[in-house]
Amino acid sequence: MLTFPISEFQERLNKTKQRMADSGVDLLMVTDPANMNYLTGYDAWSFYVHQMLIVIIDEEQPVWIGRDQDANAALHTTWLDEDYIISYGDHYVQSTERHPMDFIADLLRGKNCDHKTIAVEMDAYYFTAKSYMQLTKGLPNATFKDGTNMVNWVRIIKSPREISYLKQAARISEKAMQVAFDTINEGVRECDVVAEISHAQIAGTEDFGGDYPSIVPLLPTGDKTSASHLTWTDERFQQGDPVVIELAGCYRRYHSPLARTAVIGRPSEKMQYVSDVVLEGINTTLDAVKPGITCEELEGVWRSVIEKSGIKKESRMGYSVGLNYPPDWGEHTASLRPQDRTVLEPNMTFHLIPGIWMEDMGVEISESFRVTEAGCEILAEFPRELMVKPNIRLA
Repeated sequence: MLTFPISEFQERLNKTKQRMADSGVDLLMVTDPANMNYLTGYDAWSFYVHQMLIVIIDEEQPVWIGRDQDANAALHTTWLDEDYIISYGDHYVQSTERHPMDFIADLLRGKNCDHKTIAVEMDAYYFTAKSYMQLTKGLPNATFKDGTNMVNWVRIIKSPREISYLKQAARISEKAMQVAFDTINEGVRECDVVAEISHAQIAGTEDFGGDYPSIVPLLPTGDKTSASHLTWTDERFQQGDPVVIELAGCYRRYHSPLARTAVIGRPSEKMQYVSDVVLEGINTTLDAVKPGITCEELEGVWRSVIEKSGIKKESRMGYSVGLNYPPDWGEHTASLRPQDRTVLEPNMTFHLIPGIWMEDMGVEISESFRVTEAGCEILAEFPRELMVKPNIRLA
């Protein structure tokens, strides 16, 4: 079953073709699985082998190309006619003698596209250096351009149905965060908490189930909260441990990330102070969100709060978020940081995550939000605070 009406896929395709035309591109090679999904609906765990969506500017439908055994997945999940689903044999898979891009080059020569101006997603996770080498070797008369993020920028403004999927993802993130807080306690293993979080993410709600998120739950604990992207161990939580919980609900590949920091027992004065500063910064920043403000200006609002506290943060404090596959739920377009002059527009969606990481501790409290006509809408409804876990051993 398609996740969107065919008319919406066609509208996305037309917007992509307009960007191609503006850039002087005849043919766009899409390897980012999120962009493939966005343009066609294709949804399968097949991105570990080479696959591609080819958008030809004067053809009505894009061409999906992948492994033989994945062709039926394209038939089941996309709006494409069968003639636009083309597969290669298994002798191309992880071979030292031939490469799937050889197959694609042969196909394009057969379609008289070997003299075209071709854009490829050069900085996409699943487009390899070997792929580029084989394409340029097989299409020596083509002109290659960098098409990185060409589709991503079309994705940045969400449709009403996309917004509804993001809100459903937010319901899952609320549930998963509550499960995390309820489960964390002195003597409990980190891995057992993450198992409960993962169950909540996939089980979803009574009304709808969840999907696998693009990033696993992150759970740095104790002094390891000073690191931003640690996962979990089989160690047991101890009295006084701070715990950073970063997760996302995912529905039909749309993500609503959410982060909170919890403490088992009484927080230290430093932890409480940093949390208070982060919360003031988040609240002030969210109040400033409105159409017409730039990403740079919004980051400046946050910076004006933390600078008076003596705390510094060098990394970006947010990014556009939505549809994606591993290893990331960000859209790789707008970032809330200096020198990003992207203008916020209604139905853009962001993950605001002004994490603070110091030498011996860290604090993460985040919100995902939608830009509205009047300001912003917070996607998840969950207490925005330092989460203190009562402990029976606390004096």
